[in-house]
Amino acid sequence: MGTQFQQHSSLRKYWLLMRPHTLTASVVPVLVGTVTAKLYMLGSEDHLFLGRFIAMLLACLLIQAATNMFNEYYDYKKGLDDHESVGIGGAIVRHGMTPQSVFNLAIAFYVIAALLGLFLAAVSSFWLIPVGILCMAVGYLYTGGPFPISWTPLGELFSGLFMGMFIVVIAFFIQTGNVQGYAIWISIPIVITIGLINMANNIRDRVKDQQSGRRTLPILLGKQGSLYFLAACYIFAYVFVIYTAFFKDGGSIFYLLVLLSFPMPVKVYRRFKKNDTPQTMMPAMAAAGKTNTMFGLLYALGIYISALLGGI
Repeated sequence: MGTQFQQHSSLRKYWLLMRPHTLTASVVPVLVGTVTAKLYMLGSEDHLFLGRFIAMLLACLLIQAATNMFNEYYDYKKGLDDHESVGIGGAIVRHGMTPQSVFNLAIAFYVIAALLGLFLAAVSSFWLIPVGILCMAVGYLYTGGPFPISWTPLGELFSGLFMGMFIVVIAFFIQTGNVQGYAIWISIPIVITIGLINMANNIRDRVKDQQSGRRTLPILLGKQGSLYFLAACYIFAYVFVIYTAFFKDGGSIFYLLVLLSFPMPVKVYRRFKKNDTPQTMMPAMAAAGKTNTMFGLLYALGIYISALLGGI
């Protein structure tokens, strides 16, 4: 009985290390890119490749999880994480894992993701190799290296572009064999909602980050300025989808399904507004992740329904 408990505890330790609440930020753009490819294939005999979709999804999840591990490793090394830190996996400071084991696991995840990337390159285009290397490098350099991206005001931009736009476009490309402007256009709201997960994290950690010497966007804007920026970005994402549904070629009224998620970013704003400590702002941070998930799933569903109905 004790052994079973220890095994369960170990599995949970690794599960928490991957920060599972963040992983939908990888799932959503893969789904959006894939269903956009299906919409693009209307009128042709082409079909979606399930194997490519699964390989892409697994590679993105592995890179995301590895990035979280690098974050855990380097924040610990720089003395930023301790037993009281919130929003982390806590593998090192709470669960007894060594820093080197966390780093090695991240590298292992990267190797598996690279192998999946080689498969995708072999069945689509070897141009994916330099693109994949770039994405993995950014994942590492987000918290690693001499000038971590996460210490700058560009964290939101990099996370939005590389996890939002790049993944959507790559998922589209491996299915269709080309890159279309419409796939880039479709990705823009996902760039925003993923970037805002990062923003929410930085709002929560603003005081501690400032004490450690970081210069994140919320530190530059202040809490109130950050909340105005966050609200404006959420509003823009919804307005963008409405515009696409009615005025963009290839748009569909089914894209408006995303409006069902609108109460969620309102909760994000209100919870941040009412709270000031990292612990009490955790629900707002979680709500930002759920907003991206629900927005993205409804967006993907709308695109998929449009594709099934012939682009209506």
